[in-house]
Amino acid sequence: MALHNVILISLLLGGLSGLAAQLMLGADNKGLQDFVANVADPIGGIFLAMIFMVVVPLLFSALALGVNELGDVAKVGRVGIRTLVMTVLLSSIAVILALVSVNIVQPGAGIDDASRARMTSYDKEAAASKGSVSEEKVTDPPVLGIVPRNPLLEATRALTGGLLPFMFFALVFGLAMAMGDSQKVLPITRFMEGLFEISQQIISMAMKLAPIGVFFLVFKTGALMGWDAFIALGKYVLLVLGVLAFHQFVVYSMALQFIAKMNPLNFFRSIRKVQLTAFATSSSNATLPVALKSAEEDLGLPREVSNFVLTIGATANQNGTALFEGITILFLAQFMGVSLDLGQQATILGFAILAGIGTAGVPGGAWPMIGSVLARFGIAPDTIGLVLGIDRILDMSRTVLNVTGDMVIAACVARWEGNPVEIPDEALG
Repeated sequence: MALHNVILISLLLGGLSGLAAQLMLGADNKGLQDFVANVADPIGGIFLAMIFMVVVPLLFSALALGVNELGDVAKVGRVGIRTLVMTVLLSSIAVILALVSVNIVQPGAGIDDASRARMTSYDKEAAASKGSVSEEKVTDPPVLGIVPRNPLLEATRALTGGLLPFMFFALVFGLAMAMGDSQKVLPITRFMEGLFEISQQIISMAMKLAPIGVFFLVFKTGALMGWDAFIALGKYVLLVLGVLAFHQFVVYSMALQFIAKMNPLNFFRSIRKVQLTAFATSSSNATLPVALKSAEEDLGLPREVSNFVLTIGATANQNGTALFEGITILFLAQFMGVSLDLGQQATILGFAILAGIGTAGVPGGAWPMIGSVLARFGIAPDTIGLVLGIDRILDMSRTVLNVTGDMVIAACVARWEGNPVEIPDEALG
């Protein structure tokens, strides 16, 4: 059985077991609470620790390589700059849609305060912070809270507030790589690629523990919070799918209509093979060969434009991932009763946009970033166990958005380059 199916079954069994335990014993039962504290919480924590221990090497290598790649795009000239502009624009719109929609719908609201108290009592850090960043005095703080004096120090506290300055260092490092002499920088680039590959393999190893970890994490949620938790989860899933659909069929359609000067309906009909491949594989890289062929044969895009834009977009343009991470972080904040002001939400917006530049291309690749951001705002990172079990369908859906976005950008850039796009009649059949 495929791993994602096993994880989904673990989610269902864990949820049902937790609900049954609460109904039969009561959430305040001493025996149940001891089981959660001494069995469920530690076992789920081992799985999460496997994910969080790779935060520093994964984010550093992913962001540095991503910015280095974007720097190479800029060197290409006009096509590269236009690709970069469209990528940042569409990613920014995606995250803004995510933040606005979560604030309007509030899928994580309505959880009983007593249930939240039971949940957070098993996470000392979350209980101590009471939904805010730890007030513990920070030694050698970064300038303006962003520019680190000692990036290695920020790396050691990446899960307790040092994530943003550490990411700033990774961005500067990647920019310097892009600006440096390619031959002299090559050994560092190869090292970073190796570090990124190793980080992805560690995530893959961690995901093999996911069925056990998810079972106990969701059992804990069901036993302590009851039906309210799963009602909120259902609202979250519907919201993610709804906003993904809105971004694809409204935002992308507007870009096609007003920039690429194309009929959006014909465009979507022409790339249906690409979208089906993306949905089935959940991988932008695996879909790339199909996308390259479709761009030329089904959309009539010039090869020199489509090959460049789609190859870059497979790693650097992740609209769906950025949107998903924005919604997930705010949903879990609401779920745990943590109120985030506009400034904090703007920070999350920036995190999500940057995540789209260098998200690991393996199942679970988004979770280190999400867990780190949650910890930064004093939210128990183990709450990701609630949504991790149903991530497969969301991953498939956001990959469709990522790949469609690459095709949209290619069409827009082709139009800007003076190449009107004409879809062959056979592609519409």
